[in-house]
Amino acid sequence: MPAPPFFPVQDSLTPYSSSSLQKRRKQRTRRNPFDQNMWEAQSDWYSPTRLNMSPNTQYEFPGDRFIPNRSLMDLDQSQSLLTDRTVPNRNSNFNEAYRKILQDQLTLDSEGNPFKMLVFRGSPKSNRKPIRCVDEMRRSDEFDINVRPIQLRSLPKGESRILDAPNMRNDFYMNIMDWGKNNVLAVALGLDLYLWNSDTANVRNLFHVNENDHPTSLAWSQDAKYLAVGYQGSKIQLWDAEASKLVRSLKGHHRRVATIAWNGNTLTSGSRDRSIINHDVRARNNVTCHLRAHSQEVCGLKWSETDHCAAVKALAWCPYQSSVLASGGGTEDGCIKLWNTQKGTCINTIDTNSQVCGLEWNMHHKEILSGHGYSPSEHIKNQLCLWRYPSMEKVGYLNRHTSRVLQLSQSPDGLTVVSAVADGTLRFWDIFGPPCADNLRLSALDSFLSNKTSLIR
Repeated sequence: MPAPPFFPVQDSLTPYSSSSLQKRRKQRTRRNPFDQNMWEAQSDWYSPTRLNMSPNTQYEFPGDRFIPNRSLMDLDQSQSLLTDRTVPNRNSNFNEAYRKILQDQLTLDSEGNPFKMLVFRGSPKSNRKPIRCVDEMRRSDEFDINVRPIQLRSLPKGESRILDAPNMRNDFYMNIMDWGKNNVLAVALGLDLYLWNSDTANVRNLFHVNENDHPTSLAWSQDAKYLAVGYQGSKIQLWDAEASKLVRSLKGHHRRVATIAWNGNTLTSGSRDRSIINHDVRARNNVTCHLRAHSQEVCGLKWSETDHCAAVKALAWCPYQSSVLASGGGTEDGCIKLWNTQKGTCINTIDTNSQVCGLEWNMHHKEILSGHGYSPSEHIKNQLCLWRYPSMEKVGYLNRHTSRVLQLSQSPDGLTVVSAVADGTLRFWDIFGPPCADNLRLSALDSFLSNKTSLIR
């Protein structure tokens, strides 16, 4: 019987006899050089050639179980088994009833709907139709925006609270009220400064000054630990409101301080001497920058510049677009202007025909509230007007003030706005409602493009 081209692996440990080995060596020596080279090239004992020439021989191959060896695969047979759907390869031990239950468990979810593993889905909390094409999603969103009517929010019919504020000075240029992040409202009434706690409704007198000097501006620090107070006589004081203790005094102005704004450890003040000063409250020499560029009294500071034709007191940064600043002009101007501070351009101008005394952005809806004073028209003056951003369409107005609005301030939660009125009252308005359900619902396109609504991160 002729010998195979190369030795198979023995299934047993029985060695060859000496005569058998000698016979095999003689057969090798009789081969020509070409056969010898072929034998060396095929000396790999598990090569495909050896497998094909010995299909009935069983081999045991070493190797890594995680790295497949294509030489051990019958790709033609595998392709045939994968593509041939005529005869299903089933295990005879499982009956049809078991297969039906198994198929339902693997292809249906708990609610009986078709289930697929590793499918990109949106949030299960929202009701959205599955749409394959992103363009169709975009067109669907545009259709919903154009077709769905805009529902106007209803404004409150009146004030939620009215506090008596006697001795309040009727001065457009002063800023005598600020609502801190500690939910404490600070108000300067004549020669006294009061603190009203919104949580407990307790009122506390922080200090009393003499008649020659009185508070003209105040502002809480960003952490609400300190209260800065500017005076008629040009000085600035820092108070620890919790301990009712004067921390230090700052100098630099020559006339009354009408406005104050914090920026970290820097306190910026504007005065009737038409100058702006940056104070470092930590340094012994507090003045770090002195700016003289205004032709009138500086009565509003929000770290920006505008170019109205009258005094500008009302300034407010947009909470949704950091580069947008809203400003309101005085009696001679009467305009609300929106500015792109990065480009230095005016985005929009609304002529209110009334003195703009205060501006507050709505943190829950894209709206801005304006408080007004003097106006040639009796129907417009002393109003609170709510405007929709960015179209600046008027949502509504409140005409409950008998005197002009001096200043507006917003609660830390962004739900309540208080107006200081020249008639000696503080009026609280729940005009900024919480987010509505429509704002929480995402469109199909937004959900598809957002990882936050995907189950796979």
